[in-house]
Amino acid sequence: MARKKKDLPLLEGITITGLAGEGKALTHIDGKVLFVPFAAPGDVCDIQITKKKSSFMEGKIARIVTPSPERTQPICSHFTICGGCKWQHLPYSLQLQSKDQVVRDALQRIGKIEVGEYLPILGSVETERYRNKLEFTFSHKRWLFPEELDVLNARSTPPEPYELSGLGYHLPGMFDKVLNIDTCYLGAEVMDEIRLFVRDYCSARPEEYPYFDLRKQEGLMRTLMLRTTSTGEIMVVVVFYRENEAARTALLTALQERFPQITALLYVINGKCNDTIGDQEIHCFYGREYIEEEMEGLRFRIGPKSFYQTNSRQAYELYKVAREFAELTGSERVYDLYTGTGTIANFVARQCASVVGIEYVPEAIEDARVNSEVNAIDNTLFYAGDMKDILTTDFISEHGEPDVIITDPPRAGMHEDVVATILRAAPRRIVYVSCNPATQARDLQLLTATDQYSVTKSRAVDMFPHTHHIENVVQLVRR
Repeated sequence: MARKKKDLPLLEGITITGLAGEGKALTHIDGKVLFVPFAAPGDVCDIQITKKKSSFMEGKIARIVTPSPERTQPICSHFTICGGCKWQHLPYSLQLQSKDQVVRDALQRIGKIEVGEYLPILGSVETERYRNKLEFTFSHKRWLFPEELDVLNARSTPPEPYELSGLGYHLPGMFDKVLNIDTCYLGAEVMDEIRLFVRDYCSARPEEYPYFDLRKQEGLMRTLMLRTTSTGEIMVVVVFYRENEAARTALLTALQERFPQITALLYVINGKCNDTIGDQEIHCFYGREYIEEEMEGLRFRIGPKSFYQTNSRQAYELYKVAREFAELTGSERVYDLYTGTGTIANFVARQCASVVGIEYVPEAIEDARVNSEVNAIDNTLFYAGDMKDILTTDFISEHGEPDVIITDPPRAGMHEDVVATILRAAPRRIVYVSCNPATQARDLQLLTATDQYSVTKSRAVDMFPHTHHIENVVQLVRR
């Protein structure tokens, strides 16, 4: 017989005292930390406890008794539902303050790192419509709100397909539930216009364009990817579950005619169980197969599978910090680890003697080489493979010892073998760019364990306003 779950309490008149990780707020109750999403420091709330453990609790706001003076009005009607911008209710200055503290706490508490100087956090000039890439999912059965269900249940006739279908974001923790998005303040306005056009066009023709059933794996319309650049170029990638040439051609032609400014109109036929297109063939319906971003006169080609920082304007600020920390004079040999499409490598190539870039994804390395070629950069070399297998003592002997290493690993940080090889290479300076201060702190602990290096500078760069995510750049100097 299953054990009956205990009813969890409703706590009344609780004051929120601070911000925590993962975009939540916190307070302390009877010696336990209580995490609450979508709360602001200074809020007085009634909180329904949803989880109770020995050392912490989680809850949700049942009622805001007295709103915090820090609380601001979110601009998005989907706030608290889609899960994308968890801090829209907080002033941007408070967001920056919290993110800066997250970095300092990680370096000092997790890594036990002594940092010579913390430079001021670099906030984003644009706090709305700053993302250059958005991906949306078609669903034949979107998330319905209680009031919508009441209206549909009160009717004597079944709902039409277009009333149930949606094009938007997956709800957090629900792979088969998609929130229909009307306006998303993350991307450029043209992204809203294109998405709504596609949605309305397909919804008006449900027999020709059935939205995908995520559970049964059937339907036609699967996903929609939109990319833009600061130069005004636009990429649209429509992903179909199966080929239907007549329907596909009609939709893409309508898109081309309605939005003649589209630079790259592409499509994919993806019959797999998952939505990833990294292993799928990309077809060009109209225009180019890529778009181009520009930075200090350099052009960077971005394909549908390419990685590029999603905040173009702030990416420039991030790379400038990395270049400043590298302290290049023109004579250095630079290793760019986890180079991706070679953006940092090509960005610093004009200020040093040579750059060697290493990246796991072969397609990204091809993009890196193309980016060097289109910019007439001839002092870069790129290699594809697992970092711990490529970056070896023999590799360094063949290509020369680096004067500077710039490393920009994924969220998981660097493999211990990579850290060991960096220490053996002993460059004069290491610039560590990270999207995860916790794993950065762990790696810095390894890099400084033998007193071979000291951490001289740290600077946080906010790429993602209204979220808890933060980038951080650290300079290490050989003693």
